[in-house]
Amino acid sequence: MATHEHVRNVLLLAALAVVLAVLPPALSVYLKSFVMFTMMYVVLALSWNIISGFTGYTSFGHVAFYGIGAYTCAVLVADHGWHWISTLVVAAALAVVVAVAIGYPVLRLKGPYFAIAMLGTAEGTRVVVTVWDSLTHGGLGISFPSVENSLETYYAMLVVMLMTILVAYIVGHSRFGIRLNAIREDEGAAEVLGINATAYKLAAFALSAMFPAVAGGIQAYKVLYIDPPSVFFVQITIAMALMSMLGGKGTVIGPVVGAVLLYSAQELTWVNFPTAHLIAYGLFIIVIARFMPRGLIGFAIDRGWVRKGMVH
Repeated sequence: MATHEHVRNVLLLAALAVVLAVLPPALSVYLKSFVMFTMMYVVLALSWNIISGFTGYTSFGHVAFYGIGAYTCAVLVADHGWHWISTLVVAAALAVVVAVAIGYPVLRLKGPYFAIAMLGTAEGTRVVVTVWDSLTHGGLGISFPSVENSLETYYAMLVVMLMTILVAYIVGHSRFGIRLNAIREDEGAAEVLGINATAYKLAAFALSAMFPAVAGGIQAYKVLYIDPPSVFFVQITIAMALMSMLGGKGTVIGPVVGAVLLYSAQELTWVNFPTAHLIAYGLFIIVIARFMPRGLIGFAIDRGWVRKGMVH
């Protein structure tokens, strides 16, 4: 990609930051929350894309890191009196440690075996949190002190989203990203060429775990109450994957587009078809999968509407 395209992309990101930063006073309470949760799903979709899009290891367990972040924030704020912002650093660090610990053995699996192992990891994490009453309050969940936090959480999620986009962009345009793509295309050939596949996969996995944990911490503070079913809900992982695939996994802009469109579609169908919104949501996904198997970005590239370098 030419230097001017890098500059253009940085300017676009800066413009997005300015627009979203000045937007809250013009928004209702509902719309403010809608934008915040849209930004959260952008973070989740991009994070999932780092391991599953760039490296090709489809994860069905990334909700584990989201839940770990939520509980880290809740325990430290509610039980130990920490300021909620400082808990996000701990949440990110803990997610990285857990990702390295489970990633080293699990990333030796491939294809559906890795996906199933990650699904089991998420469920196992939920069970541990549920039964560890002394730390997590078990099935009763954790309530935060009541506070007005809509602006704080909005701007925190905005910063995290911008950081996630920037990190994903850097990964996608670095030697690190090229080597992840080589592993995705042919791991055996990549190792023959001297790429330490285990180390690169583990680094990508740890990086992809960090941002969901921070997003989970912010979301927990936003809603002021969490319990195991709400933050270890497997549908959150499925949403990450669908959003990334809808936009075009393996790209930088694809998961952003997919998250915005799919979360918006989910909200619109819920508002307009409250008794059948899941059916409408499912039909929307089926249509996209049938007619745009490479996602919206892949469809646009195939039609010649955009150049590949512009969206990667």
